[in-house]
Amino acid sequence: MSISNLSSSETQEVRTPLLNDTVDDCVDYKGNPVCRYNSGGWRSAAFIIGVEVAERFAYYGISSNLITYLTGPLGQSTVTAAKNVNVWSGTASLLPLFGAFVADSFLGRCRTIIIASLIYILGLGLLTLSAMLPTSDCQSDSMSCSSNTLQVILLFIALYLVALGQGGHKPCVQAFGADQFDRQDTKEYKSKSSFFNWWYFFMSSGILVSLLVLTYIQDNLSWSLGFGIPCIMMICALIIFLLGSKKYRYSVKREGNNALLRITRVFVAAFRNWRFTPSSIASEEEGRGTVPHQSYEQFKFLNNALLTTDGSKEDQKVCTFRDVEEAKAVLRLIPIWTTCLGYAIVFPQSSTFFVKQAATMDRSISPGFEIPAASLESFSSISMILCIAIYDRLFVPVARALTRKPSGISMLQRIGTGMFLSAVSIAFAALVEMKRLEIAQESGLVNEPNVTVPMSVWWCRI
Repeated sequence: MSISNLSSSETQEVRTPLLNDTVDDCVDYKGNPVCRYNSGGWRSAAFIIGVEVAERFAYYGISSNLITYLTGPLGQSTVTAAKNVNVWSGTASLLPLFGAFVADSFLGRCRTIIIASLIYILGLGLLTLSAMLPTSDCQSDSMSCSSNTLQVILLFIALYLVALGQGGHKPCVQAFGADQFDRQDTKEYKSKSSFFNWWYFFMSSGILVSLLVLTYIQDNLSWSLGFGIPCIMMICALIIFLLGSKKYRYSVKREGNNALLRITRVFVAAFRNWRFTPSSIASEEEGRGTVPHQSYEQFKFLNNALLTTDGSKEDQKVCTFRDVEEAKAVLRLIPIWTTCLGYAIVFPQSSTFFVKQAATMDRSISPGFEIPAASLESFSSISMILCIAIYDRLFVPVARALTRKPSGISMLQRIGTGMFLSAVSIAFAALVEMKRLEIAQESGLVNEPNVTVPMSVWWCRI
């Protein structure tokens, strides 16, 4: 959907549905028109949120403590382990592009979620099996081990199967949950805004439990048990997701519904017709009231996609105005994507450098009990849970009254605020690391990675 359509939808008049009203562009599991009152809404979204909670529980149960597993039982150096974690994490972040393409072009969101869950379960099962294999013995005075080759191969096959499964989950589950709310219905239109807030609330809760429970099990009990629990959770989540099949609303798949193909076609057509200037189209379509003048004037070179190869406008255009608007929307997003790269570079540090940093600090809270280094990531989840509840229940109602917008503030304002707070937090993290290195240097522990620096780990959470 184009940016112009999205902006106009916020001001359009929402209607109050009649009894036995059906939802436009949606069907039930049998392919029949779906009734508004016995499908969708929170009754369906609850099942979908459940599978997302389990998926995040499983993913963070692996990613948060993976560097400890690689540097511990597998004996990799910190640099090698950090590289492997970042490559795997980066691959997992890119694969949703492939998953979205498959869902839009071939399978649909629901089938993609099911297949991705099966791949996820397979990967988690192989990961558990790899942790059960015996590792090579390490000398007590050695800082590294020679790991079992079969174990390493099985581990990385399992990790990338998990990444592939996550690539199918990430672009589909949240979008499928949003499909359960009709923007044409007054009540559901407002609930859709709250859905995203509570989505992140429960998702953060799943991550929090994973960071507190699984990291302790992995560090103190068994790695195979710590990897096996997420596998069991994903099996249960898939069963729960399937139980809601009769209540879901399924978007109707239309011809040419793949946004990637449509946008690509616009750029190809615009490049092919770069010699022509479609000035006549602007006045004609603007007279019909179908094209905003401001939108037409922005990125004018893409308007050439509306022309045929000979530079004339015919009844059958190469691309529609909606296609061109979607392509322009992608270009408008480039500044946002670019500015988010800094955040994307910093964010992986929480599961690599910060974990190893915490492992060198004093983590004891009572005699004989130490906090697992990876569990310190739970403070991020706690912050998200508290902030989301405050945001949805206190801030949004006040913002709605002031701005007259259903969402309170715009998505761009939310992104900007989050990036500002992230910059402040990473600045404090840099100060803490400077202090840690200073104390380590004063104590002569700079080249002693297995010795605890006399500095409390709570400095990392201030």
